[in-house]
Amino acid sequence: MEEYLIPTKEAHAEFVERKSRFIGHIFPVETEEEALAQLKKMRETYWNATHNVYAYIIKDGPTRFSDDSEPQGTAGMPVLEVLRREGLYNVLCVATRYFGGILLGAGGLVRAYTKTAKVAVDAAGISMKRVWQNVTIPCAYNLFETLRGEVLACGGMVQDVEYGAEVTIHAIIPKAETEHLLMRIVDASNGRASALALDEEYRAFPVKEPIERMEEE
Repeated sequence: MEEYLIPTKEAHAEFVERKSRFIGHIFPVETEEEALAQLKKMRETYWNATHNVYAYIIKDGPTRFSDDSEPQGTAGMPVLEVLRREGLYNVLCVATRYFGGILLGAGGLVRAYTKTAKVAVDAAGISMKRVWQNVTIPCAYNLFETLRGEVLACGGMVQDVEYGAEVTIHAIIPKAETEHLLMRIVDASNGRASALALDEEYRAFPVKEPIERMEEE
């Protein structure tokens, strides 16, 4: 099964650039039809905006963008390039602008729309869709930090920790790293701990947490 990055959640962020208000919206979408339906809603919601620029990338499907009457190459393409640089698929970004009366020029528009897409992506967070292996690691308390570090070094994430007579780490790791982690746990603990591989899941888990931003003036 393929591995690819997607937005973790729907999100938006905004800022003001020389009196123009820019609002970036990110939506996880599975199909072009879903992207177009969401775009229609945005146009209806922000019907009085000067521009509703957009870009979307569908896994194994089309990639589209629009400047929505901004000068060619200054809006839709910069938004699309942000999505590409972040490596995202199944994503729609709508960049809404309310013109404030001051022209930004071509370079200023490119920078503003790039920032609009980036702050929206940051607000949404990024998840990796892949096959994940659930593992559990019982260990002594003095081994907890060391073995937790081994999980993180394998690209895994600690989901829960149980505290009792000993510590039990519940984690997920990329399936391809399973055998490596099992060996590392034994080596790092000098044979005093071992990891148990449980079920597998093909799903998305966050790899980059959302960044909450205050509205910028």
